[in-house]
Amino acid sequence: MMRHALALSPHLDDAAFSCGGTLARLAGAGWTLRVATAFTASVPEPRGFALACQLDKGLGPEVDYMALRRAEDAAAAAALGAEAVWMSFREAPHRGYESAPALFAGPRPEDAIADALAPALADLLATLRPDLILAPQAIGGHVDHIQLVLALDRLAPTVPVLWWRDFPYVARGAAPREPHRDRMAGLDGVDVALTEGESRAKLRSCGAYASQLGFQFGGPDGLDRALSASGGIEGFRADPAHSATCRNWLKALGT
Repeated sequence: MMRHALALSPHLDDAAFSCGGTLARLAGAGWTLRVATAFTASVPEPRGFALACQLDKGLGPEVDYMALRRAEDAAAAAALGAEAVWMSFREAPHRGYESAPALFAGPRPEDAIADALAPALADLLATLRPDLILAPQAIGGHVDHIQLVLALDRLAPTVPVLWWRDFPYVARGAAPREPHRDRMAGLDGVDVALTEGESRAKLRSCGAYASQLGFQFGGPDGLDRALSASGGIEGFRADPAHSATCRNWLKALGT
């Protein structure tokens, strides 16, 4: 029986960075795999902090930054054997978050993006009917990650959810922000030890996000070092009612 997995990524790179090896395992075992990214909308004539976010990557104001990133995402998904799905919500710098610190200071009271995101996710789940969902824990505290967790929690999906540890935030210091710590504390840990082939597929996928590698890792070599430092392990949390099922699926696929 063919199974379907759906990764729900806040940004155009989060799923590959955080659980690309697990996604490669699922795809390699014949699962239908889609990576749906929430915040991908192009915004004409960006200004202020939103414009600065692309200028600091060497991209002029005439460049459609999100179109470039969607093209990277398509290549990254293909490297994992997945299909990229793009939702049409704006990233936080286009929703009134005016500095890097603001992105990590919690949702603004007027930012009601979860109200729009939740029904869109509901429609996506109803259409695709996944057997497994992968989603962020929002470790690091980026507001877009937080809002995606809030939106998905409103739906209370009945299928298993593997909540990934958000990379590279988990690799930046011993105690990254965990705004949903209490929410995740009652869940079981599920670790996936990647094979060499899965690690290589993850590296190829992450490497497709060329516009982000300098900013995030100092370049491709820095990406390789950061992934190697993780020891080939991807960590998740899962509801106790589903954790054994998830472990059994992933263990069987990795043998």
